[in-house]
Amino acid sequence: MTIRTIVVDDEKLAIQGLQLRLEAFPDVEVIGTCANGREAIRAIKTEKPDLVFLDIQMPGFDGFSVVKGVMEIEPPLFVFVTAYQEHAIRAFEANAVNYLMKPVDEAKLADTLERVRVRLAEKRSAEEAEKLKVVLAEVSPESLDGMAGEGEFAGRYEKMINIKDRGKIFRVDVDTIEHIEAAGDYMCIYTGDNSLILRETMKDLERRLDPKTFQRVHRSTIVNLDLVRQVRPHTNGECFLVLESGAEVKVSRSYRDVVARFVH
Repeated sequence: MTIRTIVVDDEKLAIQGLQLRLEAFPDVEVIGTCANGREAIRAIKTEKPDLVFLDIQMPGFDGFSVVKGVMEIEPPLFVFVTAYQEHAIRAFEANAVNYLMKPVDEAKLADTLERVRVRLAEKRSAEEAEKLKVVLAEVSPESLDGMAGEGEFAGRYEKMINIKDRGKIFRVDVDTIEHIEAAGDYMCIYTGDNSLILRETMKDLERRLDPKTFQRVHRSTIVNLDLVRQVRPHTNGECFLVLESGAEVKVSRSYRDVVARFVH
């Protein structure tokens, strides 16, 4: 698998230095370099690379503007490369694969490229699954019946979520999340021994989580079904789910079908 890559930096020596380090990785092919944000946006839309190493502080369009400028297409993976540590939080908010400080450390570069390989493999697996589904639908629609419930394919769902809370970035393993409660455009993420605040709507967060594991049990609550340890009936057709940590979550009548899977 070749990783088609573009390097963007307004400093020529920085581009040359990164290109030199990337030569140590035979699966990385640098297909272009750009000296500013406008060039980068054009090149990304034309070449459709897998990966972009992107300087943040550039005259005119900075690195974050480049990311925004290509959101209308299927964007590549981004790695921010900069001399300024204070941009780290914004970089992870932009869903960057990683954030590298100049001069780029070779060990950190190797770790970053391994993350890129994993992300690209997951993406390509999901794309291949979708192509197969289309072919099966055209040739034999009934053959899709057995795929019901697999729906969106597990490969597309998040395994780790970056959460900025109290000025820090927390990397949260999705499997450790017990339940999620909505508070406007903020989500309270509970992991049993910790709670974090994520600025995101429930609708958007649901798209990132595997529905076979994470189900809404109330208008404002999502639960990890794998961590439910007890179902406690309540009045008026409602009930409570007791989670692994001992926390209790109410299931409203509208979501009683979620509880049915626990009753055999």
